Amino acid sequence: MARGRNSVEVPEAREAMDRFKMEVASELGVPLSDGYNGNLTSYQNGSVGGYMVKKMIEEQERRMASGK
Repeated sequence: MARGRNSVEVPEAREAMDRFKMEVASELGVPLSDGYNGNLTSYQNGSVGGYMVKKMIEEQERRMASGK
């Protein structure tokens, strides 16, 4: 079964992930908008994705450290 690169493992999380992406873009000052963002550089888009991963790992580490 082929899957796209932008697939979400838990479909119910799509909306939350989109909000999270917009929040991170705002924190980084990346003018991300809904829909096509071809006006942004690869660096800008990559920084959003990279920072999202960093924040998710930090959150998981906190949960693991607290025993949750």
